[in-house]
Amino acid sequence: MKVKYFYDAMTSTFSYLIIDQESSRCAIIDSVLDYNIYTGNFETTNADIIIDYIKNNNLRCDWILETHIHADHITAACYLKDKLNAKIGIGIGVKSIINYWVDVFNLNKKILSEGKHFDKLFEDNEIINIGNLEVKILATPGHTACCVSYYVEESIFVGDTLFMPSSGTARADFPGGSASILYNSIKKILALPCKTKIYICHDYPKVEGEEQCLSTVEIQNDNNILINKNVSISEFVAIRNKRDSGKKPPKLIYPSIQVNIRNGDYGEKESNGKQYIKTPINF
Repeated sequence: MKVKYFYDAMTSTFSYLIIDQESSRCAIIDSVLDYNIYTGNFETTNADIIIDYIKNNNLRCDWILETHIHADHITAACYLKDKLNAKIGIGIGVKSIINYWVDVFNLNKKILSEGKHFDKLFEDNEIINIGNLEVKILATPGHTACCVSYYVEESIFVGDTLFMPSSGTARADFPGGSASILYNSIKKILALPCKTKIYICHDYPKVEGEEQCLSTVEIQNDNNILINKNVSISEFVAIRNKRDSGKKPPKLIYPSIQVNIRNGDYGEKESNGKQYIKTPINF
């Protein structure tokens, strides 16, 4: 197996390409669509870099995988599916996320509520294949209710569930989030063999340009500032809740959630033929 990462500095996001070198099949994890918050324009620069890599290396993409509904960047899944003819998968917990946010944005619940914009809603411990590679889906909720991690060979792709040891973990104050559930999900990950590689989705180092995306179970257990092997669930919940108290929402939360619950689709056109991103007032 080969892992290729792509980094978007604007949203501090790592996207991944998992490659089965024997079959030349691959999967994309946590893609990014470029969005200009000031103009409302979407661009596909980051997605096109991944597409070019796939084509230049004669690969075939089987899956476009999401670890959860992101609130800090917009997925390029819909665009990538159109260009690569791949299936899109996410955890089955996405239904609860969708049902919450369709009311906030007054969207079409009948169309969205069952998650039909996604090709596959994964159950915990479900297995999928990327060529000859077996990928096990592990439900790892807590940051959101739909978070999953993708465990393949000796690597696991955890989305926002864990950060690098110096940053700790993701927040747990989004709708459907829970610090105690997050703790248990992380402990599930950290119970894997100690040499298991952990690939994260975001890194926020103090020095720009020193972003990292890879640690191991052993390193996290020994060094994570919030949830190492010596931290109890009560200690973690107290620290996590204190950190999250009064925390500002991500600046792209409204465009991200609206597009991401539709799997990267901008939504229905209105009577004037245009599409819109809604911002709820005093929400």
